[in-house]
Amino acid sequence: MTEHAKKLADRGAKPRYDAPAGGWGSMRGIAEITEEANPEFGVADTLRRLNKPGGTMCVSCAWPKPENYHAFEFCENGAKATIWELTKDRCTPEFFESHTVTELRDWNDHDLEMTGRLTEPMRYDAGSDTYVRASWDEAFAAIGDRLKALDPKSTVFYASGHAGLEASFLYGLYARLYGHNNLPQSSNMCHETTSVGLKEVIGSSVGTIIWDDLEKADAFFFFGQNPGTNAPRFLHPLAEAKKRGAKIVTFNPIREQGLVSFVNPQSPVEMATGAETKISDRYYQLKSGGDVAAILGLCKYVIEKDDEARRSHGTAIIDHEFIAQHTTGFDEFIAFARATDWEEIEKASGLSESDLREAGHIYISSERVIGVYGMGLTQHSHGALNIAMLVNLLLLRGNIGKDGAGCCPVRGHSNVQGQRTVGITEKPSLVPNDRLRELFGFEPPMEEGYVITEALQAAMDGKVKAIVSLGGNLCRALPESDRVEQAWSDLDLTVMISTKLNRSHLFPGKSAWILPCLGRAEIDRQATGNQAVSVEDSFSGINGSIGKRTPASDRLKSELAIVAGLAKATLPDNPKVKWGEWTADYGRVRDLIEACYPDDFQDYNKRLFQPGGFWRGNSAHERIWETESGKAVITTPGQLHSRNFEEKDGRYILVTLRSNDQFNTTIYGYSDRFRGIEGTRDVVLMNEADIAEAGLEPGDTVALVSDDDTPDGGNRRLGGLTLTPYDIPRGTIAGYYPECNVLIALDHGDEKSKTPASKSIPVRIERDGA
Repeated sequence: MTEHAKKLADRGAKPRYDAPAGGWGSMRGIAEITEEANPEFGVADTLRRLNKPGGTMCVSCAWPKPENYHAFEFCENGAKATIWELTKDRCTPEFFESHTVTELRDWNDHDLEMTGRLTEPMRYDAGSDTYVRASWDEAFAAIGDRLKALDPKSTVFYASGHAGLEASFLYGLYARLYGHNNLPQSSNMCHETTSVGLKEVIGSSVGTIIWDDLEKADAFFFFGQNPGTNAPRFLHPLAEAKKRGAKIVTFNPIREQGLVSFVNPQSPVEMATGAETKISDRYYQLKSGGDVAAILGLCKYVIEKDDEARRSHGTAIIDHEFIAQHTTGFDEFIAFARATDWEEIEKASGLSESDLREAGHIYISSERVIGVYGMGLTQHSHGALNIAMLVNLLLLRGNIGKDGAGCCPVRGHSNVQGQRTVGITEKPSLVPNDRLRELFGFEPPMEEGYVITEALQAAMDGKVKAIVSLGGNLCRALPESDRVEQAWSDLDLTVMISTKLNRSHLFPGKSAWILPCLGRAEIDRQATGNQAVSVEDSFSGINGSIGKRTPASDRLKSELAIVAGLAKATLPDNPKVKWGEWTADYGRVRDLIEACYPDDFQDYNKRLFQPGGFWRGNSAHERIWETESGKAVITTPGQLHSRNFEEKDGRYILVTLRSNDQFNTTIYGYSDRFRGIEGTRDVVLMNEADIAEAGLEPGDTVALVSDDDTPDGGNRRLGGLTLTPYDIPRGTIAGYYPECNVLIALDHGDEKSKTPASKSIPVRIERDGA
């Protein structure tokens, strides 16, 4: 029995955390990571400058950088990410001499990264089953030769959100010059549903609000987004909003502490007194996949109240003038809402009619409303429908394209949105190909490429032969991770551009390379001096970033220099393609980006360090709808939940979670403070009544088994989990990402974007060993 299980048995109570987000808990969390990560002395100076003009932009989330910044413009998670990357520890060639790849597969994610920063290029040697030292020239030449021997369409160039806009633009150019659009990116696993679903209904692939809207909103409606863990700096404007009287309404299966209460670590008074700000005025724990029905209930209430107002000749609740001028689909939708019984809505959402009417009243009482969402909406089989329903709610009262209102998807990775902006996309329709032809004198490929789940399925089918990965840890991040590991090992070529060791390095292809890169906080000295890079935030703001720290090794190269080096080794000479000059001066790359995207990046170099960043614009914010109809689309749902399976006896809906002590696949430690879970990640959270009904006991060791309706739906299994009672709706259970990825089918994703449906996984529970 684990220590966590013993504690459950001893106290007979479910874990909990009653303290507010922020406050001394955040300070202790930072202190614990500082002690373990062994950071260099200069990390304090980096944190002091983090997310400020002339400083480094955080490598953690993509929350905007305000013009009027705080003394410390970073959160607990940002501090952890910075400290983790600026460690003194080094993963040198000598480390690899002492450890075979097979041996390292038994190490956990945390311990792999604790080995420290990678210092030199490494080549996998199959004879010794180790990585061995290589030179950059050797690496570039060998990789280039391999790529030249392959059909370009059999190769994939993946990007995580770590690289800046400059390296990302050149990476996309490299792929297209080489001959493919196989440019999947980390948004394929999180917010690609936003890019596809939001674009379809309002013509914008990104959120519509700007920073000033936060200060003008009367209410915020949250759906499946947890700022306490995923964007803690959001809590500052939320606390300010509450102090001026704004309302916050939250819909989420799990009660997350960041949306319950908050103590501002930058307020001496709050830190000294413990005075906390209550964040959510109402918190509704709907079942996983119940957002479609819950939002329909809110819309139904709005429609009913508008009908009452019209009958009594009162003030309209729906903005009929806006609806008539700017939308299509209204009549069909309201007919559907009127015809849907409250009983159906209650059953599908897991919420009562009175709860939804209560929330609806807050909505219609608020003139300006921002709808906020995260992966709790995007990671479902019908995630795009979730987003369309939230847009429906906002459109009914004209809450898109007016001050203090709009749609606010919160991106979880720095620059994940920006990479898409500058061409890291598998869709040629999103790329300015005419400008590429003119600037670089070649014919860009026009065949659509793979998203990342398609790419790995193609690898399993033998169609993809090579993967170059600009950051990331795909063997851990993707569904069916056990099958992904095998497919990775079968590739002809794997190239990992990384700062630290991770599990994906441990399944080398027939030719495998680790290319170590600079961290964003480190000096990037090229021929014209220390180079700045830039990133895009969740509100479409572009911010410059420059490193000040001494690089972890004098053999590291920047991501841009690595991309350029690979491209030069792979591609024939082209007088219009100047990899060396672009590497020497990143400002020249920004000139290229401006030439390709003049509307978004006007005066790019001049505005690079503008306080608060510069906004690249958003058509939907201006009520210009770049949809097929030229109007915003009100969607009539075809079903009342966002799953592709039905509920049945013995089947539970599994939601995957991030802990307070991780960022994506990076595990800083084993303290999920906000959920009261310490020392383990091998847990499954379950309603106490469900535990009893299943004939189980808190603390039991159980296994989760996939329960989808495919032929191999029962073959995926994860055991060794401690059954943990938790405040979660009946029928919904939760476990940690990425551990639970083995339970998700590679094709179990949103039907439009193919984003993995990690928030609604059908499983059954067995005693471990059953």
